[in-house]
Amino acid sequence: MPYNPTMLKKNFGAVLHKPRDLRIMEIPITEVDYGEVLLEVRSVGICASDVHYFQHGSIGKYVIKEPMVLGHEASGVVIAYGDGVTNVNVGDRIAVEPGVPCRFCSLCKSGRYNLCKDVRFLATPPVNGALCKYLVHAAEFCHKLPDDLSFDEGALMEPLSVGIHACRRGKVSRGTKVLIMGAGPIGLATLLAAKHSGAGMVAITDVRQERLEVSKTIGADITFNVDSGMRGATELLSYSPLFDVAIDCTGAESAIRTSIKKVRAGGAVVFVGMGGDDMNLPILDASTREIDLLGVFRYANTYPEACELLANSELDPKTLITHYFTLQETNEAFSLAENKGSGAIKIIINP
Repeated sequence: MPYNPTMLKKNFGAVLHKPRDLRIMEIPITEVDYGEVLLEVRSVGICASDVHYFQHGSIGKYVIKEPMVLGHEASGVVIAYGDGVTNVNVGDRIAVEPGVPCRFCSLCKSGRYNLCKDVRFLATPPVNGALCKYLVHAAEFCHKLPDDLSFDEGALMEPLSVGIHACRRGKVSRGTKVLIMGAGPIGLATLLAAKHSGAGMVAITDVRQERLEVSKTIGADITFNVDSGMRGATELLSYSPLFDVAIDCTGAESAIRTSIKKVRAGGAVVFVGMGGDDMNLPILDASTREIDLLGVFRYANTYPEACELLANSELDPKTLITHYFTLQETNEAFSLAENKGSGAIKIIINP
């Protein structure tokens, strides 16, 4: 269904020019190509990677060399589509899967398209993100929302997908005893995914008691406050029995070391958090006890399960979503997101 850009309202986006130079400004409305849809964006979650770009202008090898729209946890409404689109129609409410791979390489064809070297991921240089009024995206990576799911829940599917992928990598299933390091948004999403996968017991750690309290409301069986002034770290180290799987959502060397120590022989440690390139880890211990060390990079084929989890869960999205902002208030939203004492968990911007 073709569209006339002059009939649409002006497009505005949150454009990062350099570290801490985030401007709300008019941006073009991209032409819709074959297999693409035009979306009116409704909800966008702020991710830790967005905050890192905001603070530093880069993440590892990904450096912002020209102004870039932030945001990749998004949902919206289809208002137009190009030729070849058959999976969505005008008016459909959808969750945006932000990574679009080449679809032709061996990794894509084997189902591991998240590892495609040519993937284009929203808000990863040089690709613009979703913090804008109108967004053009590949229809194949737009997933319909059931009528009983909100746009905010649609935006939650992206972090939830990370948790689902981590649980799949760790082979979490019925009865599995799971340790999650970190109760931030990804850690909490991983907790939900572990419970959905049938985990028999889930323990979770954090240095902030308010996040541990939230984790209890969504299914955590045991919590450990590992702040230096608390007893949780000692209690965790002495806790018995050992876990089947540990999933680190912090990237901290100390957390990964603890994860290796706290899984049973033949267990697994899953790396979700992005830490330093080099770490001092007890590899001999992991080797002699045949502990699987498993990496996680984004996710693949997770959105249908994320949709099912949310549709069948009694989770109130307000449990995780603590703050709302308009597009014009994006700078205030990022200031709150980088304030570790703010109590914010997931911040949603409604363009």
